[in-house]
Amino acid sequence: MRIRIEGRELPGRAGAPQAAALRLGGVQVGVQRRKEVVERVAVFEELAVWEFDVDSRAVDGFVDVGGPWVHGRPGARFLYLCWGATDTGGFAMFRRAKLMFGDIPGELLRAGAAGECVLVGRLGLTGPDGGPRCARVKPPEIVWSAG
Repeated sequence: MRIRIEGRELPGRAGAPQAAALRLGGVQVGVQRRKEVVERVAVFEELAVWEFDVDSRAVDGFVDVGGPWVHGRPGARFLYLCWGATDTGGFAMFRRAKLMFGDIPGELLRAGAAGECVLVGRLGLTGPDGGPRCARVKPPEIVWSAG
């Protein structure tokens, strides 16, 4: 199953409440693959897009997902978007956002698992406090569609 995550409104964009501090810290956001945060995007970019494949299989009439991008136990699987500072030369993670597979409408998830479409999740990456979005991202903050 192909997944594409499209993040807009990054918190380091010009004029955002915490932009200066986030830029100074070299903050980036990426997707977690196993224990590593990859495909990192600078906090001041216009758009962050990640696209990757997730394993899927039918289990008792439901779609279960797995693979290196997927975290959590059966029935509570999710993807992580991770925020970290790079001003010290490494990637010091300080926040994560969870994108739950259970929030994807069932028919859409089945269509994605059948290879009929790419599952596209669109979300704003600035949280209510003006900083990086974190914790579980629930609809309508994330909108899933067929791409």
